[in-house]
Amino acid sequence: MSRSTAIVFVVLGAALAGFAFSSATGRLQDDAVPAEPSSAARPQKAELYWHETYGRPGEQLVFEVERLQVLENGWRASLVLTNDTSIAYEVGDPRATLDRAFGLMLFRTSKAAELKRRNSSGTLPATRPATRYEPSLPAVLEPRASWRGTISAPGPLVAGSWARVVFGTLLAVGATGDDLDERVVWITDNAYRLEP
Repeated sequence: MSRSTAIVFVVLGAALAGFAFSSATGRLQDDAVPAEPSSAARPQKAELYWHETYGRPGEQLVFEVERLQVLENGWRASLVLTNDTSIAYEVGDPRATLDRAFGLMLFRTSKAAELKRRNSSGTLPATRPATRYEPSLPAVLEPRASWRGTISAPGPLVAGSWARVVFGTLLAVGATGDDLDERVVWITDNAYRLEP
């Protein structure tokens, strides 16, 4: 598959291992929050320590979420991204284009079935993209390398919704073989309920 294609492979977390679905980025919709009146989640901090992997042992991308904070004026998440594979992945500057964004997606429930259904139907909620990365993401995450940092953005999050972390599009540099996809967008299996 060429990199110029409009199709993005969205790889869901470990509970849905083996499922890779395509969704056209132009069809993403932001209908993740309930239709009834909503209120902003209050400031809160959750120690999460989520650890999710994609690929077989020895050739895995590792996605970790250490904590999530809702602030008075936005949100912040502490992440670790590890390339435990033999190929490099281009990360680039996710602030330059929304289809490369790291951030949050808000869902009605924490059920894996909702994530699977919405991904396969092309109705994933829009990513609430991070606007700040500390330190900056590397342009390329080399084999056996990691990035540890914090992503954040201004703006309220809806109380009662379930937040999943999105690790924006990673593009394989060179051949990938049969084990990993050329384009990977990771949406965590785990979800955190934003308290009222």
